[in-house]
Amino acid sequence: MGLIIDDVSVVFPAADGRPPVSALSKINLTIDDDEFVVALGASGCGKSTLLNLIAGFLSPSTGTLNLGGHRVEGPGADRAVVFQKHALLPWLNVLDNVAFGLQIQGVNKAQRYETANKFVGLLGLDGFQKAPVYKLSGGMQQRVGIARALTCDPQILLMDEPLGALDALTREKAQELILRIWRDTHKSIFFITHSVEEALFMGTKLVVMSPRPGRITHTFDLPFSRRYLDGMPARQVKASPEFIRLREDVLKIIFADEEASA
Repeated sequence: MGLIIDDVSVVFPAADGRPPVSALSKINLTIDDDEFVVALGASGCGKSTLLNLIAGFLSPSTGTLNLGGHRVEGPGADRAVVFQKHALLPWLNVLDNVAFGLQIQGVNKAQRYETANKFVGLLGLDGFQKAPVYKLSGGMQQRVGIARALTCDPQILLMDEPLGALDALTREKAQELILRIWRDTHKSIFFITHSVEEALFMGTKLVVMSPRPGRITHTFDLPFSRRYLDGMPARQVKASPEFIRLREDVLKIIFADEEASA
């Protein structure tokens, strides 16, 4: 069983003389097992609030979230978060950063290193196990963060603009890497981005959110990630007439939302 978000709203209480803020309104979303869902929308549409709800960092004002048949009532090992800033521990090397979550869970050293090495290899980091993370490039640091999240074997991986700080070429390579990892691990992924092209290329489902209050206004089923994984080159996928047409349609929705909320 996947994640079911049922009629969820979030209202932040009044503070400092300001009125309450309705951050999300009546969100209904299902993320099935092995599905890659991307959230996209104008600034202030509640994407990060929704991710924080799924992670258990926030509680809904109304509605429920259920993952694997169990109600989400706080953080748990069945969810792992990859942030835009990798949040690695600079005093630890690559392998110890990747194994850190298992160490917190009390897994013995031999077992956690065996598991961590598996994901170090999957992320293309073999040979860097003993390297200090502060000496790695930004792209490699982000790979360490993803490996650390996967090592704990979550049911769903939550990714909050994980590629936003990377240069264009590194970002495209990272997109392809994440898709291959998703295929190989069969994890569900909830991914936030501000890039329409990235959203269309990576997701199997795209949800477009509108601001004030945040709500899901459009949902698209996407074929492009599976075409890439079936062997079509990424640039060919992104240059296809279907991809370009849908990119322009989504951009029109987002621009209209930004103008309406200005």
